Amino acid sequence: MTGQKRLFIKTYGCQMNVYDSERMAETLGAQGYTLTETADDADMVLLNTCHIREKAAEKVYSDLGRLKPLKARKPDLKIGVAGCVAQAEGAEIQRRMPLVDLVVGPQAYHRLPDMLARVDAGEKALDTDFPPEDKFDHLPKLRTRSAPSAFLTVQEGCDKFCAFCVVPYTRGAEVSRPVERLLSEARDLATRGVRDITLLGQNVNAYHGEGQGGTWGLGRLIREMAEIEGIARIRYTTSHPNDMDDDLIAAHGDCPALMPYLHLPVQSGSDRILKAMNRKHTADAYLRLIERIRAARPDIVLTSDFIVGFPGETDADFEATMDLVRQVGYGMAYSFKYSARPGTPAAEKTPVAPDIADARLQRLQALLTEQQRACQDAMVGREVGVLYEKPGRLPGQMSGKSDHLHAVHVEDPTGTPGELVRVRITAAAPNSLAGMRIVD
Repeated sequence: MTGQKRLFIKTYGCQMNVYDSERMAETLGAQGYTLTETADDADMVLLNTCHIREKAAEKVYSDLGRLKPLKARKPDLKIGVAGCVAQAEGAEIQRRMPLVDLVVGPQAYHRLPDMLARVDAGEKALDTDFPPEDKFDHLPKLRTRSAPSAFLTVQEGCDKFCAFCVVPYTRGAEVSRPVERLLSEARDLATRGVRDITLLGQNVNAYHGEGQGGTWGLGRLIREMAEIEGIARIRYTTSHPNDMDDDLIAAHGDCPALMPYLHLPVQSGSDRILKAMNRKHTADAYLRLIERIRAARPDIVLTSDFIVGFPGETDADFEATMDLVRQVGYGMAYSFKYSARPGTPAAEKTPVAPDIADARLQRLQALLTEQQRACQDAMVGREVGVLYEKPGRLPGQMSGKSDHLHAVHVEDPTGTPGELVRVRITAAAPNSLAGMRIVD
C-alpha cells in the first residue's frame, strides 16, 4: 500500500483495549495509515469493542448505524470491528451491518494486513480464531511514545469462569508472555521516555511466564522490571484474589517501584453469592488477604469491583456486601447492576427485580463515594510523588498522577511532562487533588 491514509479508532472498555488499539494502530501504520481524531476524515474506521458492560453489542450496532451516512458519502471507507464483541458476534455483525468490511477478534489482530488485502480485493474479511501463533511475535514494535506512562500486556485470557463473565469465551484460556520479551519491551519503552508502566492482564496476577531458571510469577517479573534504568513506577491490573501469592504480596513491601495502589475485585461480600458467581473464595478469605497486603504496604490504596442484583441476591446478601465495604475502606471502586451476558451460566437465572437492584446500587455507590472522598481528604498535608503528564488548565500548572493513582494538579510554572517530583497536597476535590511542588 502506498501513500498515507487516515485511521480512526474508537476504543471501548478496558485498559487492555487501549493497549490493543495502540498495537493495531502500529500494525496498520506499517500499511500506510496514520491516526486521525475524527471518523469524518478517515479512510478506515475501526471500533475496538468491549463485551463486559450492559448492552455492549447493542451500543456497537448503534455506532455502526451512525456510520451509515458517512459510508454512503465515502463508498471507499473501510469499516472494521475488533475486540470482544467482534469475537462474540462474529459473522452476525456483517450480516446485520453489511457496511462492515472486516471483523477481527482480540487474538487475531496481527492478521490485519492480510485481512486488509482481502478487503482491497473486494472481499469481506472475518477472523475470530484463537491462532496457534503468538500474535505478539508478529506485531511491529511500538514506534512512538509521547506520554510518560504506558500499558504493557503480560498475560491474556482467564481460566476462572466466573458465572457472570464472558472473558474466558472472548479472550480464551490464560496465556502468559515470556519474561525476556516483556523485559525487552519494557527496556524499549524506557528508552522512549516511559517512566510508569502498568502491567495488564485479564487475570494479571496469575502470570506464569517462562524465564531464566523456569517459570516466573508476577512478583519476580516486577522486581526484575524495576531494575530497568528509567522505569520508576510499576502497577498491575486486573487481579483475582486467589492469585495473590506470598511473593507478590511481599513485593508490595520490598519493591519501591511497585506503587501503593491495588485493584482487587471482590464482586460481593456474601459467601452465598460468591459461590453462585463461581468466585472460589469467601468474604473472610478476601478480608484476611487485605490484612496481609496492608501489613506489607500500610499506605496502599485499594480499589475493587462490585456487582449488585446478581440472581438470587437477597437483602441479607447485599448487607453483607455493605459490611465488607465498611471493613475494607476503599479508595475507589466500580459498582454495577448485574446485567446478563449471553452464553454465561448466570444468564439462565432470574435476576433481581430492577427497582430493588437500582436501590441497592444507589446505597452502595453512596457508601463508596463517601469512602473515596475520605481517602482523598486524608491526602491533604501529605507528601506524594507525582509524575507530570501534561500542562494543567490553569497557567503555571501541571497535571499528573500520584503514587496512589490520584489525579493531581500542581502549581509548578517550570514543570515539564515526564518529570517525577515531590508534591505537598494542599486540597482535595471530588475527583482530584491539588498541591505544590516541594523544592529541595
